[in-house]
Amino acid sequence: MALIVQKYGGTSVGSTDKIKAVAQRVINNHKLGNRMVVVLSAMSGETDRLTGLANAIQRIPTPREMDMLLATGEQITVALFAMAVKEAGFDAVSLLGDQVAIHTDNMHTKARISSIDSTLINTYLDQGKIVTIAGFQGVTDRGDITTLGRGGSDTTAVALAAAMQADACEIFTDVEGVYTTDPNICPQARKIDRISYDEMLELASLGAKVLDIRSVGLAKRFGVPVHVRSTFSENIGTWVVEEEKIMESMLVSGITYSKKEARITIKKVPDQPGIAAKIFLPISDAGILVDMIIQNTHDGKLTDMTFTVPRADYDRAMDILKKVAVDISAEAVSGDKDIAKVSIVGVGMRNHPGIASTMFQILAKEGVNMMMVSTSEIKVSCIIAEKYTELAVRALHDAFALDKENMPLEEAE
Repeated sequence: MALIVQKYGGTSVGSTDKIKAVAQRVINNHKLGNRMVVVLSAMSGETDRLTGLANAIQRIPTPREMDMLLATGEQITVALFAMAVKEAGFDAVSLLGDQVAIHTDNMHTKARISSIDSTLINTYLDQGKIVTIAGFQGVTDRGDITTLGRGGSDTTAVALAAAMQADACEIFTDVEGVYTTDPNICPQARKIDRISYDEMLELASLGAKVLDIRSVGLAKRFGVPVHVRSTFSENIGTWVVEEEKIMESMLVSGITYSKKEARITIKKVPDQPGIAAKIFLPISDAGILVDMIIQNTHDGKLTDMTFTVPRADYDRAMDILKKVAVDISAEAVSGDKDIAKVSIVGVGMRNHPGIASTMFQILAKEGVNMMMVSTSEIKVSCIIAEKYTELAVRALHDAFALDKENMPLEEAE
């Protein structure tokens, strides 16, 4: 008898008919003798609807009350799912994050899980019930409801699988698995059978939307194998697992992109100790994430500082930095929102030099100018003009032959 944690996203439970279909799928697994824990997101569009209601009432919604509001989306879904299971002749119980005791910190709207008490879940499983749990939510030590931010249901599922030492954690979505790139841009994109935690972490952080990055981090930390698959088919999807030797034979496993970036430059900044801290500390205090950073020295006394921030935070960041520029006697602040980040990812890059230069040659051949470059052991990211995003993705996908199951090392040289 296996313990299986399954998570279904908003598109999978977007209507009562879809909820019934998910219930039947879970029942089929239950009938095989498996103990089933099901994590559900809110119905598709519901979180956006609730957010709209909040914005219509309060210009900047209070984070605590926002959590109280948003948590109702998943409460609806789990209750309807439990009803669907009962209507089909089986037993189920729905639980909210505070009932399960998914403990989090006090950071409302983007809380992090600190611990999970699985006692109540196991009690219901021992009674033969299918247990459905509201994803995306938890509770503080003071009893306040919290939410985990966008993609938080993935994190809930993986955290539960880790806490309960589940035999499998399956993330059901509206795609067949993890692809070598976005199939909407490149029809030759291929579904990846197995991918390492590190590769998936990079892909998730660089724009891939299949899995929330925090869920991948938890899976890696606790060694939880994660199976990403489609709600609407029985096909095997993509397993996210520990790195395997065969993975190194693929120089590049995937290509991803993000059009949610913005670039900011502070010109002619005094090149002296402490200046970088004066620039980035106010940005950090405002909760704005800084990604790629480049510093260019002019004459040893002045430098330009260029970096990227999420496009949604661009206006706030510019307002902050214009004040900072005055304080540090910088010449000016400029920015650009019409950019994109294109990245290649693969554990095979660790032991094979020249992948970055190959990427640069491919982009140059297509007439795509690189504004910024960032690298790690297993990824190379470039900032380019947004209008060239699709061209760059397709060219890189073709050049690295990602439509093939395995690319020989010499083929990339």
